[in-house]
Amino acid sequence: MRVVYVSTIERGGPITHLRQLAPRVAEAGVDVLVLCGSEVVAGSFRDLGVKAEAVPMTHKLDLPGAAALWPRVEGADVVHTQDRRAGLFGRVAGRLRRARVVHTLHGMPEEIAARIGRDDAPDPPGVSRARLEWLLHGYLPIEAGLARLGHVVAPSQAMVDFMLAHGFPASRVHVVPYGVEAAPNGAAVERGGDALVTGVAANLEYWKGIDVLIDAARLARAPLRLEVYGQGSLREELERQARQAGLDARFHGFVSDLRERLFALDVLVQPSRADNLPLAVLEAMAAGLPVVGTRVGGIPELVVDGETGVLVEPDDPPALAAALDALADDPELRTKLGRAGRARGLEHFSPEKGARRMVAFYEELCASST
Repeated sequence: MRVVYVSTIERGGPITHLRQLAPRVAEAGVDVLVLCGSEVVAGSFRDLGVKAEAVPMTHKLDLPGAAALWPRVEGADVVHTQDRRAGLFGRVAGRLRRARVVHTLHGMPEEIAARIGRDDAPDPPGVSRARLEWLLHGYLPIEAGLARLGHVVAPSQAMVDFMLAHGFPASRVHVVPYGVEAAPNGAAVERGGDALVTGVAANLEYWKGIDVLIDAARLARAPLRLEVYGQGSLREELERQARQAGLDARFHGFVSDLRERLFALDVLVQPSRADNLPLAVLEAMAAGLPVVGTRVGGIPELVVDGETGVLVEPDDPPALAAALDALADDPELRTKLGRAGRARGLEHFSPEKGARRMVAFYEELCASST
């Protein structure tokens, strides 16, 4: 079986996921080729022992880039796309080459993402009614139509439920969770003084709720140190908010060594207003860290409240502050939750298990007539 993955982006969750998936699919005896957005990204896959080529596609009207896909998907049994541009061009090229086509829908546009698993979610500030109408009655029907070219994989049941509620064909939509490799011995925390070292790794955008975490840190009784990993349009605003709150907060921007940096944390917080199946939570679980998350999207599919972490309602700084205070007061509880989270990750979210699920799915598709 020959599988061609298509990804046009330079970094982010889809690339991290594909670096976990593609080598293990290849180890299962599948002939794998990854088509990447740049030579740098292609080189990172070759370093993992996976065949990879650069096929840049810089925008959704990049017809020369799309044309470059055509010869590279020849002979593929499965073409599996990983982002919106790849999904647009790769699925068409794959179908024309008579391959089975699969698209992973890693998330929804920010303006409607909060509605995943949360029908009553408020609209983000500053978003026009026209934009929302386009997303709900233009973008979503287009994605549902593209799904009929093949099949769509989503990492969380919450995401699939949202898709089915918006016209995606049920026979074409499937749940395959992400997988993340566990750290060898769990987290080796290097605490800084008496403060609870609290980390968050996310795009610095409204739907990730970093502003809620800053408000919670201001309200918390226990001394906290915030380590913020990620980049986004709200970075300056969030840094200003943290300064005005008098917090010890360090904004690191995008980092390529997040896994190593997790070992210096006491707890990871995912204060999202919306989310699918955040890789940062899986990485924290793999490192043996307790997680405080919100009850949105696929986060409750990862974090078992009171067993592997703590769940609070979104947009609730006092509740988040109380959860952080409880963990600051009880190091043994942090250790217990972290160990249980790591065990849950090993059992349900290992990259090997994810790859086995995906290979079985490919084999089923290749054996079917649809």
